[in-house]
Amino acid sequence: MSNDRNSRGAVLSIGRIYCDLVFTGLKALPALGRERFAEDVAITPGGGAFIVAAHLVALGRPARLVSRLGVDPLSLALEQPLSWSGVDLAFVERAPDAGPQLTVAMVQEGERGFLSRRAGRALPATLDAALSSPGVRHLHIAEYATLDEIPDLVRRAKAKGLSVSLDPSWDDRLIGDPGLMERCAGVDIFLPNAEEASAITGAEDAEEALTILAGRFPAAAVKLGKDGAVAEAGGRRFRKPAPPTTAIDTTGAGDAFDAGFIDGWLDGRGLADCLDAGVRRGSLSVQTVGGIAIAEPAAALKRSAV
Repeated sequence: MSNDRNSRGAVLSIGRIYCDLVFTGLKALPALGRERFAEDVAITPGGGAFIVAAHLVALGRPARLVSRLGVDPLSLALEQPLSWSGVDLAFVERAPDAGPQLTVAMVQEGERGFLSRRAGRALPATLDAALSSPGVRHLHIAEYATLDEIPDLVRRAKAKGLSVSLDPSWDDRLIGDPGLMERCAGVDIFLPNAEEASAITGAEDAEEALTILAGRFPAAAVKLGKDGAVAEAGGRRFRKPAPPTTAIDTTGAGDAFDAGFIDGWLDGRGLADCLDAGVRRGSLSVQTVGGIAIAEPAAALKRSAV
């Protein structure tokens, strides 16, 4: 087999694109009726689909973003940093109803809270073309909300011979859906964090939740934040602690983990190696502000040249 990473197949990453406003250096989170001031702010493209795709590209694997982007000023401001990432944007539909779509992330002592606004529908007009595009091998669904809006998405991907991963992501409206796991039937890799896993399964801890998830999906990994992650596939379970790091911003760390895990899985590596790759990628991510800072070496070079 060729050693060229691109010969091993591209990943489609589907989900909404957000304009992320990440406020850091907060002494306390805002309270109603009071104003807080942050020490710094970063404005970057966000959303799990893009963050996963950007990290996959940084790992040497081609990734194609399948999404919708508005034509409002905030959305237009994302065009250049999106292109700097190296992610294939051929399947990003531009539409007036797709923006503005943004997330405000407030970071305090490494942890964060989010306030987001969705715009328009999740289904891109480009989906069929993306699923049929040459060289594609895998579909990553960045949030269960996307599958909720496109319920036949997994079936359509499987009909094209693609494997599928899904990160449920937290959604107050959907995370307690009793039919969530059933509606994710056909997903090959299920990638929640510990809070999501407990809410989805009703389990009291990550290990118990993983047992339930492993009975439903060929591979499942539960992200444990600073404690690393645990994964199970084929009756084998591995736990990987996170290396000691100083967390500056955890925004996008779970998506960075997803990218590392998926990349290893598509390379045919063992479960322990996939878990290690995911934890290492997530641990690198928390050391910078924003979800894609460590995934932008090409972007940095291009910016320095203008």
